[in-house]
Amino acid sequence: MARQTARGWPIPAGLLLLSLIPVGAGLLRLTGIAANPAVTADNARFLAAQLPTWAHVIGGSLLLVLGAFQFSAPLRQRNPRWHRWSGRVAVVAGIVSALAGLWMTATFPHEPGNPAQLYGFRMSFGLGWAICLILGLRAALRRDIPAHRAWMLRGYAIAMGAGTTVLTFGFWLLLGGSDSALVMTWSITAAWVLNLSIAEFIIRRHMPRPTPKGAPA
Repeated sequence: MARQTARGWPIPAGLLLLSLIPVGAGLLRLTGIAANPAVTADNARFLAAQLPTWAHVIGGSLLLVLGAFQFSAPLRQRNPRWHRWSGRVAVVAGIVSALAGLWMTATFPHEPGNPAQLYGFRMSFGLGWAICLILGLRAALRRDIPAHRAWMLRGYAIAMGAGTTVLTFGFWLLLGGSDSALVMTWSITAAWVLNLSIAEFIIRRHMPRPTPKGAPA
């Protein structure tokens, strides 16, 4: 039993470790806002829109942390009630974070370090993040568990893009690449694409598919 339980934790532990990057960066941003600092070019947009910034950071952090525990089969089996309620909190928090992120992307002024391509990718993946979570919630309410798991995995993959960016961008720097705005754009995009590719592989290879209506069980 102990060995089986131990096998259920490497994936959640790895996800929690990776989520420390975006969660830590977000909490540092909120700490800076709460300190009522002087307005600078770096923090002006966040100070002018504190509510969506808080919603994006707190909601995304809850999704990443609570969502990581959903990948532990032993925890789901031993505490199904905790799994359901923490999952509901994670979904709602993630939807709030995604919508706040979309609002921030659409309204914040463009910066030299954020080229137009990055704006477009952020809007596209942010919208996809919100849609995945909403479809995942809808599937759960309809008791379509395979569809619920698939959509939630896609939504979590997009949410984890900030963590994976450190790996994609860091790998590029290790190869001696530049840290230009264009490189950052493609590093962030590559992180989203990589995460979604892994999610689709898991969905297609390791998740049960819904049984068509009328087909034998």
